[in-house]
Amino acid sequence: MFKVAEIHPGAGRKEIQLNPFKWFNGGGGGGAKATLILDSIRSKQALNLLEVISEGEIEGFPSAAGLTKGTDAYSQAALKDIFLSSTPIVRPSADPSNITEADFNFKGIKFEPRFGTSDQTFIKAISDIENEEAVGVRVTNASPVTRTISDSNIDAIRVTIRFDALVNINEDDGKNIGTSVDVFIKITENDGTVSLFDKNQGGSTSIVPAGLFNQIFANQSEFTISGKSRNSYSRDFLIPIKDDASFPLQVTVGRDSADSTSERITDTFSWSSFTKIIDEQRPYPDIAHLYLRFDAEQFPTVPDRMYRIRGVKVKIPHNATVDQTNGRLTYSGTFNGTLTTTTHWTSDPAWILFDLLTNSRYGLGDHITEAQLDKFAFFSASNYCSELVDDGDGGQEPRFSCNVVLQKREDAFKTVMSLSSVMRGMTFWSAGSLTLSQDRPTDPSYLFNLSNVTAEGFIYSGTSLKTRSTVVSVSYFDMENQELNFETVEDTTAKNKYGIIHKKITGFACTSRNQARRLGRFILFEEQNATETISFATGLAEGVIVRPGQVIEVSDPVKAGVRRGGRISSATTNTVTVDNTSDTDLDATNSPTLSVIMPDGTVSTKNVDSISGAVITLASGENFQMKNSSGTLVDTAPNANSVWILENTTLQTTQWRVVGITEDKDNYAVTATSYIEGKYAFIEDGSPLPVRNITVLNELVDPPNGVTATEEFFVENDKARTRLNLDFNHNTQASGYEIQFRVDDGNFTTVRTQSSELELLDSLQGRYEFRIFSLNSIFEPSSEPTSFTFDALGKTALPGNVQNLKIEPISDQFVRLRFDKSVDPDVIHGGNVVVRSSNATSGVTFTNAVDVIPALPGAINETIVPNIVNGTYILKFRDDGGRLSSGDASITMLQTVPNTLPKLTVLEDREDQDSPPFQGTKVDCFFSDDVNGLVLGSLVTLDDESDFDAIADFDFIGAVDITGGSYEFANTLDLGGKQPLRLRRHFVTQGFYPNDLIDRRTANVDTWTDFDAATAFNVGASLLVATTDLDPDLSVSATYGQSGTTITITKTSHGYSVGDFVVIDFTAGSATDGNYEIISVPSANTFTVTSATSATISSGTSCIYGANFTQFNPFVNGSYVARGFKFRCEMDSDDPAQSIEIDQLGFTAEIESRTETSLGNAGASTGGFIASGTSTKSVTFTNSFFTGQSGTSIAANSVLPSIGITIENAQQGDFFTLSNISQTGFDIDVKNSSGNNVDRNFKYAATGFGRGS
Repeated sequence: MFKVAEIHPGAGRKEIQLNPFKWFNGGGGGGAKATLILDSIRSKQALNLLEVISEGEIEGFPSAAGLTKGTDAYSQAALKDIFLSSTPIVRPSADPSNITEADFNFKGIKFEPRFGTSDQTFIKAISDIENEEAVGVRVTNASPVTRTISDSNIDAIRVTIRFDALVNINEDDGKNIGTSVDVFIKITENDGTVSLFDKNQGGSTSIVPAGLFNQIFANQSEFTISGKSRNSYSRDFLIPIKDDASFPLQVTVGRDSADSTSERITDTFSWSSFTKIIDEQRPYPDIAHLYLRFDAEQFPTVPDRMYRIRGVKVKIPHNATVDQTNGRLTYSGTFNGTLTTTTHWTSDPAWILFDLLTNSRYGLGDHITEAQLDKFAFFSASNYCSELVDDGDGGQEPRFSCNVVLQKREDAFKTVMSLSSVMRGMTFWSAGSLTLSQDRPTDPSYLFNLSNVTAEGFIYSGTSLKTRSTVVSVSYFDMENQELNFETVEDTTAKNKYGIIHKKITGFACTSRNQARRLGRFILFEEQNATETISFATGLAEGVIVRPGQVIEVSDPVKAGVRRGGRISSATTNTVTVDNTSDTDLDATNSPTLSVIMPDGTVSTKNVDSISGAVITLASGENFQMKNSSGTLVDTAPNANSVWILENTTLQTTQWRVVGITEDKDNYAVTATSYIEGKYAFIEDGSPLPVRNITVLNELVDPPNGVTATEEFFVENDKARTRLNLDFNHNTQASGYEIQFRVDDGNFTTVRTQSSELELLDSLQGRYEFRIFSLNSIFEPSSEPTSFTFDALGKTALPGNVQNLKIEPISDQFVRLRFDKSVDPDVIHGGNVVVRSSNATSGVTFTNAVDVIPALPGAINETIVPNIVNGTYILKFRDDGGRLSSGDASITMLQTVPNTLPKLTVLEDREDQDSPPFQGTKVDCFFSDDVNGLVLGSLVTLDDESDFDAIADFDFIGAVDITGGSYEFANTLDLGGKQPLRLRRHFVTQGFYPNDLIDRRTANVDTWTDFDAATAFNVGASLLVATTDLDPDLSVSATYGQSGTTITITKTSHGYSVGDFVVIDFTAGSATDGNYEIISVPSANTFTVTSATSATISSGTSCIYGANFTQFNPFVNGSYVARGFKFRCEMDSDDPAQSIEIDQLGFTAEIESRTETSLGNAGASTGGFIASGTSTKSVTFTNSFFTGQSGTSIAANSVLPSIGITIENAQQGDFFTLSNISQTGFDIDVKNSSGNNVDRNFKYAATGFGRGS
């Protein structure tokens, strides 16, 4: 693998501590810092580094690939892969096989590598023992200086020379322009071999070990010292000594340059000292490391170092070859499960992981052996990793490469998973071995349907939209710039929809921009498309076969919409008999395939030829197969009770990649994530995703059929309501229905439901138009609806007619009406029974009859009504919407009451028989000669008419006044005292259309189809009565005052009550005369009424008010007790085209006869006897009699009571006389035969009319 090791000052592997780097100081300078002028030279310091690169063995430096390790050529080419402060020592463009001095970015570099072999030698350039010996002798051109070194154990000699100064004074301006001196070093071995080191390098350098010269002496210019310095300057030279050098050695330091004779030039130097160096003898086996030396003057601080290497060599399959351009593996032949005995460099993440798991030095080899790893799983992963893919820049690269430096201790599991993630893999323990699973295109390895999972079935879950990334940035190490860089990818569609949800991740071991891009696209795809998780529990047989990373197929009828999988009843090699046909959709169209689980647990998928009943037959020439013990495919029948799944192009299984399996007693819990087989090509080259049809629920389904509708009444909270019931046949493929409906071409209302029924409450009258769509699983409606119309009545249907009306006399005052109870809910609940009567015995209709009593609850089947004596009762049912039954039930009564005591007719008033008729007070009504009756007025007046000639009838101009009208009888009935009075009304009405009278018809009478015109039901009239116990003509003087709308009447002991009605004449002030209701009675002397207008009138203003009457109440035939009576008729219409006509209006007032005896009289004894005394005895009736009253048909005192007398102790000749008979009593004289008053006891019996109180 490629490795770029980035080393910072003082940094290295923490696990292995090698010698730290050392500064070597030249003589004279002592390492002290000095301030130098421009172009001055100074004593040089050198940095020696020994740095660990990697565990070994490594392949080496890529720029030197193909060159022989240990040679000068390899070492120089390797300098292209060494970076100091991000700058390569040798230019990247340099020819590795011919590196020149001009190719170096830095001078004076010394370099020696070791590659981590077990038998590698130590690096000689690193000293362990140094012994410095002083020389201190001046060196001249003519007098070189020589010293002898006898210690044969030394590995190197460091020679240090010292200049007192380097000065050259310009004779023109006196400036120091500097100078240069050429020096040489000569080493003569005992055997006479001479090695010469000078600027020309023309002689032998055999004293130096092979391959080290060019590393130690980067160029010959080191032996020419140039510059200027007014202070002393030192320079040292390190010369490695070969192992077989012939000792003792004669070391000579000389001067090639001529000695200066000018006083202006100072360039003398001396040999300061030499140091004998014995190298460190540690080779650090199995650790790749290097020695690096460079002059300190080139760097202000210790530079950062980075090394580009091809890293640890690992075992690879026996049939693999490393592609030297990128480190991927290529394979030939069949893998037999063995690995190479030698190690090789590769960037293949599968075998790098394998090495980490099995290496006992730096991996997990102490715990895991090769035999415990599934080599075939690693081989399959390696094949996928090594495939070439588009690199996005017009070339190709391996799909996954691993280039990483592991330089600190990490948790083993974390490191293993990190390496696995490079190739989208995961490792897990299975069946006694550690195996590797990889997210790559995979064929399904097992089948699941509801038959081989527990009763809970399949459970699905997904991720939140808020957690799905839309932008991903992947960091990777940029090999060109030697720094971390970022590759950002985005899902434009998701970003536009959900906004920017940014995720930053590290591309572990990634040095390719395009590999980082693929990783980002993979994460985006997974988070936007593979968000669903499935979980289920299965049995032991399945649980021991399924493994993490495998792809499984699931046929879930809940998700698919139909059942296409189950258990095999029986099978041959080319047929399968399935377990259930009634609940299964066995579709033989659209290229069906059948998948089964074979006896060895594998999946066999074959094409289907035909399906007949429960038998599925494979295509011709196809049979189920599995491998035998020798690995050959043989025809085999699936086992009975095995699992089968049927697919076709319109409905396929869902596919999932298993991520977890846990054992739970007798079951295994399986968790898997959605698997999309086309995602890999989509991620790598943008290939379109193939469409996989996994459900029929999103297919448009047919609309339902068999639509019917009914309308019915029902009762809710004692109220009748209507309900329209829509019903249709359920479509088993529909998840719901969309029903659109409207009434009478109005706007459509849309309802969605899962039921095949719809209830519309409170349905209206009109034509309902329905459009019914079936909905699929994603609630898309069918392409066309089922249309249906229904004519609804709503609550406009008229109630049924009253049936079986019968009458039963009860008394002379009341009769009982019996009839069948209504069967209509809207009559029974909230409706009424309307009872009308008419004094006519023939020609009576509902419209010309009037209510005899207020409308009764609709749930009754009998009622007691006043006895009209002669006339007709007529009944209708009325629903809660006010609609009357179309027909009526009537019964005529002719003097059906039993004979009773005679009654006195006080008054029979017929307002319609007055001349002229209806002389009373009319409000918004008038007497019409056209109909000879009292009718409602019009909303239009003559003043509103612009063309009188166009008026056809002045009585009926425009629409009827639907605000109603009233008529108050001309006279008030006064009985002269409070009496019981029998009132019986005369009331005959009828509704009519004023503008459809016979006189207005112009067509030939023979063409008339309706003489009676339409029936006017939307009108009514009622007869009302109000009473008083006072004289109706009473006139009381009082005073009043007004504040705002409140009028306060003041009268001592007025005796009136709240709710009484009183006519007030405001004789002074501005208050409005009228009939007022008493609102309050603050005291016995005041009462208040409310005015329609606001005013302020001072108290004490005069007024006159009359008797207090009750409010007007419905006039019902019966008995009333009062003195005065007022009568009113109120008329109304709900239709401006209809009016009410009052034909008969009046009443008959009768007083019943009464007999009173002395029993109980205040003047009688216990037995009812009254003593007559010896003079005229005056007797007062217990209750007065009615004897006649002005204004009635009975003149005053014209019907005196008749009196009978019984004397208890009469003597012969006794007699009595009666006188002064009146309504209140009489006088009696009891006399003997002599005519003298005598005292006798008597009783009386008085018979007359009425009972005054």
